[in-house]
Amino acid sequence: MISKSNVSKALRVNLLAAGCLLLAIFSGCYSFKDVSIPPDVKTARVNFIENKARYINPQLSPQLTDKLRQKVNNQTRLTLVQGDDAHYDIGGYVSDYSVTTSGISQQQAATNRLTVTVTVIFKNNLDPTKNFESPVSRSFEFPATQSLQSAEAQLTESIIQNMTDEIFNKIFSNW
Repeated sequence: MISKSNVSKALRVNLLAAGCLLLAIFSGCYSFKDVSIPPDVKTARVNFIENKARYINPQLSPQLTDKLRQKVNNQTRLTLVQGDDAHYDIGGYVSDYSVTTSGISQQQAATNRLTVTVTVIFKNNLDPTKNFESPVSRSFEFPATQSLQSAEAQLTESIIQNMTDEIFNKIFSNW
């Protein structure tokens, strides 16, 4: 006869094993750590991301640059350097920062959309065939009754996080 405690113990062991298996499967599939960095690449330089858009949010460039440096440092094995001899040279500029009306209600603007585009400039100094310049863009909605400055105060953290993720994925993912 099988005791209730043995069944319970076996069930816990099986659930734990299944959980570990799922964790191993999904962490292998969805991990962005060192996704596509060849073993010979050891260093990276993240240059200041200039703001060349017509409208300039003075907080955007320094915060975006800092957050990208943190992400490269924390989520890759690369060593950040300042010199011209970095294996990966990462840079770019804010090429668009614009507001458009995205929703209308009762013949008036109800929702505005802030679109932020960063043109990423990536140089692989070990394999120049991998160099590219490409825009990444995200949009952020806010009520039309809110001024841009007020919306920026609420959206800046989200803008920085999302744009950093977009830039990082553009460089380090094979999607």
